[in-house]
Amino acid sequence: MTYCVAMRLEQGMIFAADSRTNAGVDHIATFRKLHRFEVDGERLVVIMSAGNLATTQSVLSLLRQRARDAAPKHILNVPSLYDIAELVGGILREVIDRDAGQRQSGVDFGSSFLVGGQIRGEAPRLFHVYPAGNFIEATVDTPYFQIGESKYGKPIIDRVVDFRLPLEQAMKCALISFDSTIRSNLSVGLPLDAMLYDADSFDGSRHYNIDEHHAFYRELREAWSDGLRDTFRSLPPLRL
Repeated sequence: MTYCVAMRLEQGMIFAADSRTNAGVDHIATFRKLHRFEVDGERLVVIMSAGNLATTQSVLSLLRQRARDAAPKHILNVPSLYDIAELVGGILREVIDRDAGQRQSGVDFGSSFLVGGQIRGEAPRLFHVYPAGNFIEATVDTPYFQIGESKYGKPIIDRVVDFRLPLEQAMKCALISFDSTIRSNLSVGLPLDAMLYDADSFDGSRHYNIDEHHAFYRELREAWSDGLRDTFRSLPPLRL
Protein backbone atom coordinates (compact mmCIF):
# COMPACT_ATOMS: atom_id res chain seq x y z
CA MET A 1 0.00 0.00 0.00
CA THR A 2 1.03 3.63 -0.11
CA TYR A 3 -0.17 7.13 0.66
CA CYS A 4 0.02 10.18 -1.61
CA VAL A 5 -1.46 13.67 -1.24
CA ALA A 6 -1.47 16.65 -3.61
CA MET A 7 -2.93 20.14 -3.18
CA ARG A 8 -3.65 22.90 -5.69
CA LEU A 9 -3.61 26.18 -3.81
CA GLU A 10 -3.63 29.89 -4.55
CA GLN A 11 0.17 30.15 -4.40
CA GLY A 12 0.92 26.92 -6.25
CA MET A 13 0.95 23.21 -5.46
CA ILE A 14 2.35 20.71 -3.01
CA PHE A 15 2.95 17.00 -3.55
CA ALA A 16 3.96 14.31 -1.05
CA ALA A 17 4.25 10.54 -1.29
CA ASP A 18 5.70 7.72 0.74
CA SER A 19 7.84 5.03 -0.87
CA ARG A 20 6.64 1.79 0.71
CA THR A 21 4.86 -0.69 -1.55
CA ASN A 22 4.82 -3.88 0.47
CA ALA A 23 5.25 -4.65 4.13
CA GLY A 24 5.29 -7.76 6.26
CA VAL A 25 7.17 -9.45 9.03
CA ASP A 26 10.24 -10.05 6.90
CA HIS A 27 9.77 -7.99 3.74
CA ILE A 28 9.58 -4.26 3.07
CA ALA A 29 9.94 -2.94 -0.48
CA THR A 30 10.67 0.66 -1.40
CA PHE A 31 9.78 2.28 -4.73
CA ARG A 32 9.46 5.96 -5.59
CA LYS A 33 5.88 7.12 -6.19
CA LEU A 34 6.48 10.75 -7.23
CA HIS A 35 7.62 11.25 -10.83
CA ARG A 36 8.42 14.51 -12.66
CA PHE A 37 8.16 15.26 -16.38
CA GLU A 38 9.61 18.62 -17.40
CA VAL A 39 10.27 20.91 -20.35
CA ASP A 40 12.35 23.82 -19.10
CA GLY A 41 10.26 26.97 -18.81
CA GLU A 42 7.28 25.37 -20.59
CA ARG A 43 5.81 22.63 -18.40
CA LEU A 44 6.28 20.79 -15.16
CA VAL A 45 4.13 17.71 -14.58
CA VAL A 46 4.08 15.55 -11.44
CA ILE A 47 2.49 12.10 -11.40
CA MET A 48 2.00 10.08 -8.21
CA SER A 49 0.68 6.54 -8.10
CA ALA A 50 -0.95 4.05 -5.77
CA GLY A 51 -2.15 0.52 -6.37
CA ASN A 52 -0.74 -2.46 -8.24
CA LEU A 53 2.99 -1.84 -8.72
CA ALA A 54 3.22 -3.68 -12.05
CA THR A 55 0.38 -1.60 -13.45
CA THR A 56 1.79 1.73 -12.26
CA GLN A 57 5.26 0.93 -13.55
CA SER A 58 3.84 -0.06 -16.95
CA VAL A 59 1.84 3.17 -17.21
CA LEU A 60 4.86 5.31 -16.33
CA SER A 61 7.14 3.37 -18.66
CA LEU A 62 4.72 3.83 -21.56
CA LEU A 63 4.41 7.55 -20.85
CA ARG A 64 8.21 7.90 -21.01
CA GLN A 65 8.60 5.61 -24.03
CA ARG A 66 6.02 7.47 -26.11
CA ALA A 67 7.64 10.79 -25.26
CA ARG A 68 11.04 9.43 -26.39
CA ASP A 69 9.49 8.02 -29.56
CA ALA A 70 7.76 11.35 -30.30
CA ALA A 71 4.30 9.82 -30.59
CA PRO A 72 1.65 12.17 -32.06
CA LYS A 73 0.31 12.85 -28.55
CA HIS A 74 2.58 12.41 -25.55
CA ILE A 75 3.10 13.88 -22.11
CA LEU A 76 5.59 16.51 -23.30
CA ASN A 77 3.60 17.88 -26.24
CA VAL A 78 -0.12 17.90 -25.44
CA PRO A 79 -1.43 21.43 -24.78
CA SER A 80 -3.07 21.07 -21.36
CA LEU A 81 -3.04 19.18 -18.06
CA TYR A 82 -6.50 17.90 -18.96
CA ASP A 83 -4.97 16.20 -22.00
CA ILE A 84 -2.29 14.65 -19.81
CA ALA A 85 -4.90 13.27 -17.40
CA GLU A 86 -6.67 11.84 -20.44
CA LEU A 87 -3.40 10.24 -21.63
CA VAL A 88 -2.77 8.67 -18.23
CA GLY A 89 -6.33 7.33 -18.05
CA GLY A 90 -6.11 5.89 -21.56
CA ILE A 91 -2.78 4.17 -20.94
CA LEU A 92 -4.08 2.83 -17.61
CA ARG A 93 -7.03 1.22 -19.39
CA GLU A 94 -4.67 -0.12 -22.07
CA VAL A 95 -2.38 -1.76 -19.51
CA ILE A 96 -5.24 -3.31 -17.52
CA ASP A 97 -6.86 -4.65 -20.71
CA ARG A 98 -3.51 -6.10 -21.78
CA ASP A 99 -3.14 -7.93 -18.46
CA ALA A 100 -6.80 -9.00 -18.27
CA GLY A 101 -5.90 -12.63 -18.94
CA GLN A 102 -4.20 -12.83 -15.56
CA ARG A 103 -7.24 -11.72 -13.59
CA GLN A 104 -8.24 -15.28 -12.74
CA SER A 105 -5.30 -15.29 -10.32
CA GLY A 106 -7.29 -13.02 -8.02
CA VAL A 107 -4.77 -10.19 -8.26
CA ASP A 108 -6.17 -6.66 -8.29
CA PHE A 109 -4.52 -4.82 -11.19
CA GLY A 110 -6.17 -1.49 -10.39
CA SER A 111 -4.18 1.70 -9.82
CA SER A 112 -4.91 5.36 -9.13
CA PHE A 113 -2.89 8.42 -10.12
CA LEU A 114 -2.61 12.04 -9.10
CA VAL A 115 -1.62 14.22 -12.06
CA GLY A 116 -0.69 17.83 -11.39
CA GLY A 117 1.52 20.69 -12.43
CA GLN A 118 1.44 23.51 -14.93
CA ILE A 119 1.76 24.05 -18.68
CA ARG A 120 2.53 27.55 -19.90
CA GLY A 121 -0.67 29.32 -20.92
CA GLU A 122 -2.84 27.85 -18.16
CA ALA A 123 -2.96 27.94 -14.37
CA PRO A 124 -1.69 25.03 -12.23
CA ARG A 125 -4.14 22.12 -12.30
CA LEU A 126 -4.60 18.85 -10.41
CA PHE A 127 -6.45 15.68 -11.43
CA HIS A 128 -7.31 12.40 -9.74
CA VAL A 129 -7.31 9.51 -12.23
CA TYR A 130 -9.36 6.54 -11.04
CA PRO A 131 -8.64 2.83 -11.75
CA ALA A 132 -11.27 2.86 -14.54
CA GLY A 133 -9.30 5.61 -16.32
CA ASN A 134 -11.85 8.38 -15.70
CA PHE A 135 -10.82 11.43 -13.68
CA ILE A 136 -11.90 14.55 -11.78
CA GLU A 137 -10.21 17.92 -11.27
CA ALA A 138 -9.44 19.76 -8.02
CA THR A 139 -11.37 22.99 -7.47
CA VAL A 140 -11.21 26.01 -5.14
CA ASP A 141 -13.75 24.26 -2.89
CA THR A 142 -11.97 20.89 -3.07
CA PRO A 143 -8.29 21.78 -3.42
CA TYR A 144 -6.67 18.47 -2.52
CA PHE A 145 -6.73 14.78 -3.41
CA GLN A 146 -5.40 11.69 -1.60
CA ILE A 147 -4.80 8.18 -2.93
CA GLY A 148 -3.78 5.00 -1.18
CA GLU A 149 -4.05 4.67 2.60
CA SER A 150 -5.72 8.04 3.10
CA LYS A 151 -8.06 7.62 6.06
CA TYR A 152 -5.57 8.30 8.86
CA GLY A 153 -4.28 11.54 7.36
CA LYS A 154 -7.58 12.93 6.11
CA PRO A 155 -8.94 14.48 9.36
CA ILE A 156 -6.04 16.91 9.83
CA ILE A 157 -6.15 17.99 6.19
CA ASP A 158 -9.93 18.50 6.32
CA ARG A 159 -9.56 20.75 9.37
CA VAL A 160 -6.67 22.86 8.08
CA VAL A 161 -6.50 23.09 4.30
CA ASP A 162 -8.30 25.62 2.16
CA PHE A 163 -7.42 27.20 -1.20
CA ARG A 164 -5.71 30.25 0.34
CA LEU A 165 -3.45 28.34 2.72
CA PRO A 166 0.24 29.28 2.11
CA LEU A 167 2.35 26.53 0.53
CA GLU A 168 4.68 26.12 3.51
CA GLN A 169 1.71 25.70 5.87
CA ALA A 170 0.11 23.22 3.49
CA MET A 171 3.29 21.14 3.38
CA LYS A 172 3.46 21.06 7.18
CA CYS A 173 -0.13 19.83 7.22
CA ALA A 174 0.69 17.15 4.64
CA LEU A 175 3.71 15.96 6.65
CA ILE A 176 1.62 15.75 9.83
CA SER A 177 -0.94 13.68 7.90
CA PHE A 178 1.91 11.32 6.94
CA ASP A 179 3.06 11.07 10.54
CA SER A 180 -0.46 10.11 11.61
CA THR A 181 -0.67 7.52 8.84
CA ILE A 182 2.75 6.01 9.51
CA ARG A 183 1.93 5.67 13.22
CA SER A 184 -1.27 3.76 12.44
CA ASN A 185 -0.45 1.70 9.35
CA LEU A 186 2.58 -0.49 8.71
CA SER A 187 2.06 -0.35 4.94
CA VAL A 188 3.04 3.36 4.79
CA GLY A 189 6.58 4.38 5.67
CA LEU A 190 9.60 6.59 5.21
CA PRO A 191 11.33 7.91 3.20
CA LEU A 192 8.94 10.50 1.79
CA ASP A 193 9.10 12.49 -1.44
CA ALA A 194 7.92 16.07 -0.84
CA MET A 195 7.71 18.89 -3.38
CA LEU A 196 6.52 22.51 -3.30
CA TYR A 197 5.75 24.21 -6.60
CA ASP A 198 5.32 27.99 -6.87
CA ALA A 199 2.74 28.94 -9.51
CA ASP A 200 4.20 30.14 -12.84
CA SER A 201 7.78 29.27 -11.80
CA PHE A 202 8.17 26.01 -13.81
CA ASP A 203 10.78 25.19 -11.18
CA GLY A 204 10.89 21.73 -9.63
CA SER A 205 13.92 22.36 -7.43
CA ARG A 206 11.94 22.43 -4.16
CA HIS A 207 11.85 18.63 -4.16
CA TYR A 208 13.01 16.93 -0.97
CA ASN A 209 13.71 13.45 0.34
CA ILE A 210 12.60 13.00 3.95
CA ASP A 211 13.88 10.05 5.96
CA GLU A 212 13.98 9.21 9.65
CA HIS A 213 17.05 11.42 10.12
CA HIS A 214 15.50 14.56 8.58
CA ALA A 215 15.81 17.23 11.31
CA PHE A 216 12.73 19.29 10.49
CA TYR A 217 10.44 16.26 10.09
CA ARG A 218 11.55 14.95 13.49
CA GLU A 219 11.01 18.39 15.05
CA LEU A 220 7.58 18.70 13.44
CA ARG A 221 6.29 15.30 14.54
CA GLU A 222 7.52 15.84 18.11
CA ALA A 223 5.90 19.29 18.29
CA TRP A 224 2.64 17.87 16.92
CA SER A 225 2.61 15.02 19.46
CA ASP A 226 3.41 17.36 22.34
CA GLY A 227 0.73 19.82 21.18
CA LEU A 228 -1.91 17.10 20.99
CA ARG A 229 -1.10 15.92 24.51
CA ASP A 230 -1.20 19.49 25.85
CA THR A 231 -4.52 20.15 24.12
CA PHE A 232 -5.99 16.92 25.49
CA ARG A 233 -4.95 17.83 29.02
CA SER A 234 -6.58 21.27 28.66
CA LEU A 235 -9.99 19.93 27.59
CA PRO A 236 -12.87 20.74 29.94
CA PRO A 237 -13.79 18.20 32.65
CA LEU A 238 -16.16 15.44 31.65
CA ARG A 239 -19.79 16.38 32.32
CA LEU A 240 -22.32 13.80 31.16
